[in-house]
Amino acid sequence: MSMKRTLHFVFKIGDRTKTIKFYRDILGMKVLRHEEFEEGCKATCNGPYDGKWSKTMIGYGPEDNNFVCELTYNYGVGKYAMGNDFQGLHLSSSKAVEACKSSDYKYQTSADGSLQVCDPDGYTFFLSGSASNDTSTASKVTLASSNLQKSVVYWTKIAGMKVYSQSDKQAVLGYNDDQAKLELQDVGKPVEHAKAFGRVAIACPRTQLPGIQDSVKAAGNRVLTELVSLDTPGKATVEVVIVADPDLHEICFVGDEAFRELSQVDPKGDQLLDAAMATDKSSEWFTKRNRSKAEA
Repeated sequence: MSMKRTLHFVFKIGDRTKTIKFYRDILGMKVLRHEEFEEGCKATCNGPYDGKWSKTMIGYGPEDNNFVCELTYNYGVGKYAMGNDFQGLHLSSSKAVEACKSSDYKYQTSADGSLQVCDPDGYTFFLSGSASNDTSTASKVTLASSNLQKSVVYWTKIAGMKVYSQSDKQAVLGYNDDQAKLELQDVGKPVEHAKAFGRVAIACPRTQLPGIQDSVKAAGNRVLTELVSLDTPGKATVEVVIVADPDLHEICFVGDEAFRELSQVDPKGDQLLDAAMATDKSSEWFTKRNRSKAEA
């Protein structure tokens, strides 16, 4: 069994109130923890922005054994240009399927019977599930690839994943059977990240971080942020290395020991998030000045 595990995918969101409502009411996810920051992250967790921002971890269960979503909200940015890099997050949840069908959100039915729906920021979700199974999980994240074979080599040799299935146009990889998988989809053209680009987070023993950094450099790939410590007020300090695959998909490798401490569910998470949204006057500030929030 691999000592690595997939943790979460990072989304940049522009309208926090609408997005949180979608995650709560349609996807049926729960707020696991919420944190506010006065300045940008040293590892660009919130993107290349220096101002005030927040991080909301939301999902179907604790991060110790669930793949979840990290929603990063920059107070001064209202919208992000979308690329073709993120192809979708696959969720198995009969409750989400029913909530989507009974909502005003437009959706399409895919060939496999799953529902394809976009959140308020434009990110795609694939919802599936049967009434006989009331367990909800995030099972797979799909990213675009311009050269499938090259991508598979990177994710197996550098990231340490194993291949679960592969065809001419797609490959499914992961660490263990009970973890969320990564699907690489050959899009037949360059991968465009635009401004909404996200990030996959992977936990590994802290002692492996220097070796991962060295192996990425030795293979001629990009290290975006060298080994660095990240502080969260009142919580554990974690160490991370940020790298990029051949299509420049960002990957955050984080020391597992400290991350398990940091990622404990905060029973006040909902309360902290709701309070932050209630006191967020950033949109009003722009409106009073006949301006709109920046579009990145």
